[in-house]
Amino acid sequence: MHSFWQAFTSLGDSGFLLPVGLLMALWLFLGKGSRTAALHWVLMFGACGLIVMLSKLAFMGWGIGSAKFNFTGFSGHTALSTSVWPVLLWMAVPHMTQRRRLIAAALGWCLAISIGISRLALEVHSNSEVIAGAALGTIVSAGFLWCHSRLVSLPRGRQWPLIAMVLLIALLLQGRPAPTQDALEVIAAKLANRERPYTRHDMLANSPASPG
Repeated sequence: MHSFWQAFTSLGDSGFLLPVGLLMALWLFLGKGSRTAALHWVLMFGACGLIVMLSKLAFMGWGIGSAKFNFTGFSGHTALSTSVWPVLLWMAVPHMTQRRRLIAAALGWCLAISIGISRLALEVHSNSEVIAGAALGTIVSAGFLWCHSRLVSLPRGRQWPLIAMVLLIALLLQGRPAPTQDALEVIAAKLANRERPYTRHDMLANSPASPG
């Protein structure tokens, strides 16, 4: 079962979803009348990634978190997944009816939530971190779809190159998680002038009460 969740959680890895998010921006930029949407996507998706990164740096560098809620920062896998997958599946069917496009987006949210569950199954995040990540990513994807719900980004058939590129990235990166966490640990320790990054174990050990 562990191997199943490990394979499933790779669909939310930053090494996979960050390139996919950039491809989505390029796809929108090349579409007729969708350059504003491309800019909005870059800003919203970029803000999501920045918030996740800052929350992790704040904890690993200065111990800013919550022992009560066992919170050490937003779950990046969950935040990126709930940002990307609903919008990606919605963009993949540009000439379907509005209802069917929303169903595609809903399937994207279901997939993203499943990725969040995989983080819990692998015991790399707490409930609060996954919930916070899901909320952050959903704000991005729902906000984007609300603003551009009737956008038809590209002529019929032009979505297939993007889909092919997404599949190619997935195949190339299969089983190769991005070293994002390790890099953030090094950066946080240097910024905070610490010998090593602050950890969940440190937080819970210093807490007067068990986390709720």
